[in-house]
Amino acid sequence: MSVVEDQVRAAEEEFIALFVRGPADDRWEELPPQVGDPAPDPRLPDSTGAERALSELWSDGPALLVFWRHYGCGCGAERAERLRSELADYAAMGATVAVIGQGEPERSAAWAEKNGIDCPVLSDVDYRAYRAYGLKEAQISQVLFDAPEEFWSHPRELGEELAESRRKGGSPLVDNPWLLPGEFAVDREGVIRLAYRYQYCEDWPDPRVLTTALRLATR
Repeated sequence: MSVVEDQVRAAEEEFIALFVRGPADDRWEELPPQVGDPAPDPRLPDSTGAERALSELWSDGPALLVFWRHYGCGCGAERAERLRSELADYAAMGATVAVIGQGEPERSAAWAEKNGIDCPVLSDVDYRAYRAYGLKEAQISQVLFDAPEEFWSHPRELGEELAESRRKGGSPLVDNPWLLPGEFAVDREGVIRLAYRYQYCEDWPDPRVLTTALRLATR
């Protein structure tokens, strides 16, 4: 097995364990970062394994941080398609876009290549950046709203059947199925200008929201 295959298999096991556990980290004990607050600046490895401070992304202009749900997310395929079409517009505005995902650097690189994502992809396997930006796990209703009712109790046997079906289809289910994504615009001073936290897994923002936030971030 290759390194990526080993990582995918381990991430599938994590998916099953967390699916059965159900949502847990779903409450803020204190207010998360808001518009006007300094953007958290953890260091994360990029897809080559080199560590980068997030502040490098907004050192020369605004940045858009796109926190991914998980790399096996079906609705994420549509967000990836849209992001590919949006990247040139953000670049023309002088903005730097980075995806932050749960996968290891090798798996992140493979995901980016498969999906044609031509921007930095950072690895946050222990959720440091997700937590710093106030991203929480979803309720059942936010993730399983389109699933049959028997899934609402998230039993192991159904999770394993779903995982096996997705594996055979070439899109294995990996990582934390409950963690919701978000998208954040940060100006070159490191101040959050848009904090968009998804309310359900397909709740991606209209690109006009992002482009306007980035334009305002340059003023």
